[in-house]
Amino acid sequence: MSKYWNPLVQKLEPYTPGEQPKDQRYVKLNTNECPYPPAPEVFEAITEELDESLRLYPDPNGDILKQAVEDFYGLPSKYVFVSNSSDDVLAHVFHALFQSDKPVLFPDISYSFYPVYANLYQLKTEQIPLREDFSLVLEDYHKPNGGIIFPNPNAPTGLAVTTAQIESLVKVNTESVVVVDEAYVDFGAETVVPLLTQYPNLLVVQTLSKSRSLAGLRVGFAMGHPDLIEALERVKNSFNSYPLGRMELAGAAAALKDRTHFKANCAKIMSTREQVTKNLQRLGFTVLPSSANFVFAAPAQGNAEELYLALKQRGVLVRFFKKPRLERFLRITIGTDRDMAILLDHLFELVG
Repeated sequence: MSKYWNPLVQKLEPYTPGEQPKDQRYVKLNTNECPYPPAPEVFEAITEELDESLRLYPDPNGDILKQAVEDFYGLPSKYVFVSNSSDDVLAHVFHALFQSDKPVLFPDISYSFYPVYANLYQLKTEQIPLREDFSLVLEDYHKPNGGIIFPNPNAPTGLAVTTAQIESLVKVNTESVVVVDEAYVDFGAETVVPLLTQYPNLLVVQTLSKSRSLAGLRVGFAMGHPDLIEALERVKNSFNSYPLGRMELAGAAAALKDRTHFKANCAKIMSTREQVTKNLQRLGFTVLPSSANFVFAAPAQGNAEELYLALKQRGVLVRFFKKPRLERFLRITIGTDRDMAILLDHLFELVG
């Protein structure tokens, strides 16, 4: 701690990303990356940007990417905001759209960046407990608030709520914004994008890191009423007018255009997820029903941390959260069939 720090910085507890050890080559199932490469058109689009134009700033508005989102969802581009990863988008959401005089509501078991942003922007919060079965019950959010945010599907549980359930909340919560973080929506949940033109208090945030295989490119976007988008643009342009470079914009737009590749990758991951779930259950694991590209699984022996460490020693990384209610579980990213076979072989030796 330094005497030169802003006092607020001393109180921050930063987000902890999934570990990225470099001591050996791992089967990496801890950070929910896609195991398959991006669409071939992504590489072509990025390559086309590798010329002398790199000396020039990119388009600050990101029109090529906004147009790609419009084409994919049939939503006018004035409803679209783009930036450097959905984490960046979420940071702007907390800054631009949540009110500081009332608590921001989010689940007590959820994306751990939410309390970090709230502390950074000095917002009041109330964490709404998930039910005993880890379900997210939106009726629990029918209370005064300065904004509501939750992932759908939730992370790290993988459980999802329906469009009808979200619409019921949006209808009654008209005095603040409801933000649905759809980072994992493409793996079996329902997107609420079709509701956006009906409800000016609804915002959807998505990323290209998961289902479009672009975690290394860092591209995210939000969709909502133009009034909400203008607020995000104001905050973005008060930080950095050029959050996405030429290669990021071109590659992201190309990824959204290739629907065939996108659907095939999602289908493979969902198929592998179902097989892995069955095999984990045969080994005695309790596995929550997942609509994401990961599973949340508790070993029968209750030794999740021990298994996490044993797998790491064997060159397989999964995610362990040493927190109440979560410490019984491992969050396991769905990799290729070969990746998952290696994981299951090790688990069979350890617990089978």
